[in-house]
Amino acid sequence: MWLFLNTDDFWRDYERYRAAGVEFTRPPLEQDYGTVAVFRDLCGNQWDLIQRSN
Repeated sequence: MWLFLNTDDFWRDYERYRAAGVEFTRPPLEQDYGTVAVFRDLCGNQWDLIQRSN
């Protein structure tokens, strides 16, 4: 990915986006660097929604 949307509360934003109809193309994953899921915008670009670990 080359587009990243950083958040301070991954699960809040993930659930809010899903409720609004945002299409997630990869489910949430807990990684060493943080929690991330991939979604598609209206133009077809894929974004990482990410909350980085401290």
